[in-house]
Amino acid sequence: MSGAGQYSTFSDVALFDAVRTPWVDLGGALAQVSPIDLGIKAGRGVLARAGLDGAQVDSVLAGAMAQASFDAYLLPRHIGLYSGVPLNVPALGVQRICATGFELLRQAALQVGEGTQLALCVAAESMSRNPIAAYTHRDGFKLGAGVQFKDFLWEALHDPAPGIDMIATADRLARHYDLPRDAVDRYALRSHQLTLQAQASGWLADEILSVTRERFELDGYQPRGIDLPRGVDSVEQDSHPRASSLESLARLRAVHEGGVQTAGNSCAVVDGAAAALVGPVSAFGRPVLAHLRASAVVGVAPEHMGIGPAPAISLLLQRSGLHLDDIGLLEINEAQAAQVLAVARALELDSERLNRRGGSIGLGHPLAASGLRLVLTLARQLRDHNLRYGIAAACVGGGQGMAMLIENPDWHR
Repeated sequence: MSGAGQYSTFSDVALFDAVRTPWVDLGGALAQVSPIDLGIKAGRGVLARAGLDGAQVDSVLAGAMAQASFDAYLLPRHIGLYSGVPLNVPALGVQRICATGFELLRQAALQVGEGTQLALCVAAESMSRNPIAAYTHRDGFKLGAGVQFKDFLWEALHDPAPGIDMIATADRLARHYDLPRDAVDRYALRSHQLTLQAQASGWLADEILSVTRERFELDGYQPRGIDLPRGVDSVEQDSHPRASSLESLARLRAVHEGGVQTAGNSCAVVDGAAAALVGPVSAFGRPVLAHLRASAVVGVAPEHMGIGPAPAISLLLQRSGLHLDDIGLLEINEAQAAQVLAVARALELDSERLNRRGGSIGLGHPLAASGLRLVLTLARQLRDHNLRYGIAAACVGGGQGMAMLIENPDWHR
């Protein structure tokens, strides 16, 4: 594959800790919570988990895809301030659609190379609060003219450049790589089963921060907070994992006639937030979760956007001087089952090293937040199995792919 793209290498950069809220289905218990408040909860949570103080943070990086609140422009700044970061510390908004979480870590690592001592990275997404919007009525409504309010969440899945939606891009990959419906459903079943096992065993619980009704105070400013639906005192686990079967998946109708993608073998739509702390390895004299080693981001044809992780991973390996056999585990975001299978086939990747704790088909995909979740899940697995290197990657709507290389700080031969 071509070596074109952007490659960044990092020296002495640590992921100190990371945490996430539960991923909750569209319209569920987090549906009315602003992504800013979800982000504040995650930001405060990661600082508490790491035993660090907000006053030690000297950079805030935050991202969300949809403008899911009227104060969405202020998301990075308000997450920083209400997480306890000093007033004089700046905040930056970051957006690379499904790779936003990776881009947050990349930006933080680059800042560490310039002297930053502790960056707070937060990604938050409320898919439920995606608006019903109109972009053409600022001057009012003319007599007889069409009213152009549309569902932002649904319309955002359509790429007007190739004139197709994200599901259709996966169907194209299925045809190109000769992936039959049965193979796609079987991969989806694997994701559902592995995710459910990870939840039932308690493994996922160790990366999750429970969400409760809460008030966020900031001296001299208006309070913010989280409210939950009546009768819900706390949200403690992901809501989407569920039992499935090949028979039930096979009964689902394909989104597009002649296609292979269905509601059961595509990622779930969920709300959630995640946060991470990044800085120099020796900054605080404490153990770290992972070393951030490198990143790669590439462009691909919009109509084949799902293949993006393959050239991104290839570039990452090529420029890092590593081979795929050097990589203990990979986490590739499951936008669609056919898309992940196409990437695995392009890389000649065996399934034993891929998404061993399930993925977004079984768990859900809160766009901006998924990258941080993938890196957190990967880092924990590397430590569990004494593996040295791992790669997390995702495809990106519009035709991109991004990959992150991390190293287990506790690895030993």
